[in-house]
Amino acid sequence: MNKLSWPLMSNNISREDLDHLTAFLQNGLPILTQSEQVRAFEREWSDWLGVKHSVFVNSGSSANLITMAALAHTRGEGEIVVPTLTWVSDIASVLHCGLKPVFVDINPRTLGMDTDAVIRNLNERTRAVFLTHILGYNALDQRLLDELNSRGIPLIEDACESHGATYLGRKVGSFGLASNFSFYFAHHMSTIEGGMVSTNDDDLHQVLRMLRSHGMVREATDPQLRQRYAEQHSDLNPAFIFAFPAYNVRSTEINAVLGRSQLKRLDANNQIRTRNLHLFLECLDPERYQTDFATQGSSNYAFTLVLKHPDVALRDRVMAACQSLAVEFRRGASGGGNQLRQPYLRQRFPQIDPASFPCVDHIHFFGFYIGNYPELETDKIVKLCHALNEL
Repeated sequence: MNKLSWPLMSNNISREDLDHLTAFLQNGLPILTQSEQVRAFEREWSDWLGVKHSVFVNSGSSANLITMAALAHTRGEGEIVVPTLTWVSDIASVLHCGLKPVFVDINPRTLGMDTDAVIRNLNERTRAVFLTHILGYNALDQRLLDELNSRGIPLIEDACESHGATYLGRKVGSFGLASNFSFYFAHHMSTIEGGMVSTNDDDLHQVLRMLRSHGMVREATDPQLRQRYAEQHSDLNPAFIFAFPAYNVRSTEINAVLGRSQLKRLDANNQIRTRNLHLFLECLDPERYQTDFATQGSSNYAFTLVLKHPDVALRDRVMAACQSLAVEFRRGASGGGNQLRQPYLRQRFPQIDPASFPCVDHIHFFGFYIGNYPELETDKIVKLCHALNEL
C-alpha cells in the first residue's frame, strides 16, 4: 500500500483566517495587546458555549492554572479529584496552587474519570472534581452531576480537547463552576496558542480576570469591587492594587482575530470530524480493537485506536504499520498515558503504584490516537482500517 501521508493535524490556520488577520493589521495602527478583539472573542465564545462569562488567556494550560488558583484563593487548601489520563497541566496546576491531587481510574468507553471511583474519593476536604473530556468524548453522567450537587462540590471541566462535544444536547464546558479550553494548533480550532476559561459565576469571573493579569484589581469589570478595594487600601494608587500574587497569562489581539475567524466554522468542521470517527470505528475489526466508545455527543479531533486486549506483538505491528504508511500517531492517547508513570508524579507520590489503575494502564500501553480533521479523505480512513485489520 502507498504511504497515506497522514499527519496529526493538517494546516489548522486557513487562508480566510489570514485574510482576516491581514485586514485587521492594515486598518491604521491597531492595538495589538489585549483590547477590543479579545473582548469580542470572549463574548462570541460565551454565546457559542452557552455561558455568561469567558476569559481569554495565552494557553489551555494557563486556563487550568488560573482556574485552580481561583479555587485555592476562594475555597482554601484541600483535595482535587483528578483523572489518571489527562494533560500534564491539569495535575500540574493543582500542584502549583498548593492543592492535593487525588487520582482515579478511567471509564474505558469515555476515557474520562470513572464515576464510581470519583464518588468513592469525595470527602469533606474535596474542593472540586477536575474532570477531563478526553479527545472529544463526553465524560459526564447524571449520577456524577447529582452527587456533586448534593454535596456542594464544584465541577471543573477540562474541555481543551472537546470543543463542541455535548451531554444531553448541551455543550460540555457549560455544566461546571468553570471550564477550560485550549486553542492550540492541533485542536478543533486554533489561535496558534491560546485558551479560555468559561463560567456562569459572576464572582469567579472577576477573580479570573484579576488572576489573568498580575492580580490587578483594575482588571475587574465590577465597579463596586474596584471601589471596595480602593476604599480598603486608600494608601495605594487605585490603578495599581494587586489583590492576588498572580500571573501574566494574557493573550493578544492577533490571537483573538484568528479565534473569531475560526469560531465561525467550528460547528461545521465538527460535523465532519464526527462522521469521520464513526467511519473509523465502523471499519475497525471489533475482535482486535475497541469500537464501543460512547460516541453520543462526541466531537473528536482524533481517532482513538485501542487494542481490545493486551497484546504486545499486535501493538508493535500497529506502530510499524502506521510508520510505514506515514500515519502519525501518539501512543498512550492524551498526555502520554498514565500520568502516574510520569517522572513529575513518581517523584511526588512514590507510594502510589501506577499499575493499580488498570484501565488507564491499558490505554498507556495499548492505546493510540491518530489525527482527525475536516480535510482528511475518507478513503484514507478505510485504507488504514483495512491495513490494521490485516495485522
